[in-house]
Amino acid sequence: MKIVVIGGTGLIGAKLVARLRDQGHEAVAASPNTGVDTLTGDGLAGALAGASVVIDVSNSPSFEDSAVMSFFETSTRNLLAAEAVAGVAHHVALSVVGTDRLPESGYFRAKIAQEQLIGKASIPYSIVHATQFFEFVGSIADAATVDGTVRVAPVMFQPIAGDDVARAVARVAVGPPLNGHVEVAGPERVRMDEFFREALAARNDPRTVVADPHARYFGAELGEGTLVPDGDTVLAETRYRDWRRPVSPSPRLP
Repeated sequence: MKIVVIGGTGLIGAKLVARLRDQGHEAVAASPNTGVDTLTGDGLAGALAGASVVIDVSNSPSFEDSAVMSFFETSTRNLLAAEAVAGVAHHVALSVVGTDRLPESGYFRAKIAQEQLIGKASIPYSIVHATQFFEFVGSIADAATVDGTVRVAPVMFQPIAGDDVARAVARVAVGPPLNGHVEVAGPERVRMDEFFREALAARNDPRTVVADPHARYFGAELGEGTLVPDGDTVLAETRYRDWRRPVSPSPRLP
């Protein structure tokens, strides 16, 4: 089966392409690096020709409110239109747990807009909501740092390994469309400040972590359960302490 992965050269996309190829599928990595641009439409028709499934794991190059909204709306409209012409039977998108609970955030408003466009289109779809990735621990800490101190809200946090996200998305992609969403999360639920305190200590990071109820995440204050699933959830197996890697440059959020 031909499966096109939009954002296929990124963190999750590259893992998806490799996994799907290992399963015997014709997985195509589509991104500006491979000549496919969802913002302009360049290369889309050729990439989608003969595809049964399209997986969108792309992300905006800018998180500024208007830029991120423009990216997700334009990219999603162009992609869905091209899929309709190509006869794609299943559209799969990766989104974030708690998206609908963070309307203060420009990024999450853009993800909501993306999901609404997908839901209104004629193409059967599945949306995978994932919690924050282990790979973004450094980036989240950096974004939360004020005067050398990491300030995060004392709310529940349930991050997941990128490999487990790719596994979950691949499983959904080769199954029947859900015409709805599924949530995936890591196996451990802990307080966000406790997680970062332990995670940074394990990385020999000297920064102090402070629990601040008013600390913002993507521009929004968090409630106790904002970032964690609130219903049926597929739990991954990889624990952070087993995944933990040496300090290295952090990949870009989210």
